[in-house]
Amino acid sequence: MEYTQLGRTGLKVSRLVLGTMNFGPRTDEAGSHSIMDAALDAGVNFFDTANAYGWGANKGRTEEIIGTWFAKGGDRRDKTVLATKVYANMAPDGATPWPNHDRLSALNIRRAAEASLRRLQTDHIDLYQFHHVDRHTPWEEIWQAIDVLVQQGKVLYAGSSNFAGWHIAQANETAARLGSYGLVSEQCLYNLAERSAEMEVIPAARDYGLGVIPWSPLHGGLLGGALRKSREGGKGRSSSGRAADALAHTQVREQIEAYEALADKHGLDPGEIALAWLLTRPGVTAPIVGPRTGEQLDSALRAVELTLPDEVLTSLDTLFPGPGPSPESFAW
Repeated sequence: MEYTQLGRTGLKVSRLVLGTMNFGPRTDEAGSHSIMDAALDAGVNFFDTANAYGWGANKGRTEEIIGTWFAKGGDRRDKTVLATKVYANMAPDGATPWPNHDRLSALNIRRAAEASLRRLQTDHIDLYQFHHVDRHTPWEEIWQAIDVLVQQGKVLYAGSSNFAGWHIAQANETAARLGSYGLVSEQCLYNLAERSAEMEVIPAARDYGLGVIPWSPLHGGLLGGALRKSREGGKGRSSSGRAADALAHTQVREQIEAYEALADKHGLDPGEIALAWLLTRPGVTAPIVGPRTGEQLDSALRAVELTLPDEVLTSLDTLFPGPGPSPESFAW
C-alpha cells in the first residue's frame, strides 16, 4: 500500500479510503468486520463513515458496526485513521425532526459528536467532516464548536464534503482570522464521468492545503464495466441509480462502450482504470471505495498497483474531457 499526507497535515493515510456506507444496509456485521480486517491487513488505514449511514430507521447503524469491530481489540482503533460526518438529522425517516438536531449549529455539532463517539466506541474522531454546507450557521460558530472538541481531544482535524470552491475559501479564511486550523480535506463527487470539481473545488482545495477525497469513483457503477456486466446478466449498482440513468442517454452509452473497449484492448479492468486514473490527478489524496464483498476490495487494491500507460491516459482525456479551469471554462 502507498501512503501520502492528508493535505497540509502531517497525517499519513493510505491512497485508498475504505468507505463503509454499505455496512449494515448491504453487508451484515460479520461481513463488514471481515472487509475491515482485510483492508487493514492490506495496509488501508483510512476509513470513512457518517453518522447517518445505515439510513432510514437504522441511521447510526454503520458507526455501530465499526464500533463493535474496534471493540475486538488487536490495535484496530490505533491503526485506523477514522473519519465520520455531521449534518444529517438523525430522526428515523418519516419521523418529525426536532429542532437543532441537524446541520452545523454549535449545539448539534456537540451533540452529534458525542453520539458518534458512543456508537463508534472510541474516545476521538480523527477527521470530523461537515457532510454539507449549512447556509444558516456562521463559520465563527462552527469553528468555535470544532475548536472546543479539538481542545477536549475528541476531534483532531476538520474536513468538508460537497462544498463549492468558495465555501472552502470562506471556511478557511474565517478559520485563519480566528486562529483555527481550518479544513484539511474536501470529499467531493469526482470521477472520469463527472469532472466538474476540476473547475473550482479542486483548485481551491489545493490552494488552501486540503486533501481531495473523491467519492463515487466509479460513478455509481457506470465506470465499473456496466455494459459488460449487463451483457453477462449481472445485477448490481450498474443496473439502477446513477449508472442506469446515465446509460439511458445514447451519447453516454456510446462513451461507455468506447471506454470498455479501451479497457479490453489493454487487458485492464474498467473499474481499476477509473481508480488508477484518480490516483494520477493533482490534489487527490485517495478515492473512497465502498466494497460490499471481499472480491470488490481486492479489485480496488489492485488499482493502487496499476500504472496506466500514457496512451491510456491520453485516450481517457479524449473520451472524458474535463471542463478546464474557471473562469475560462465558462467565460471564453
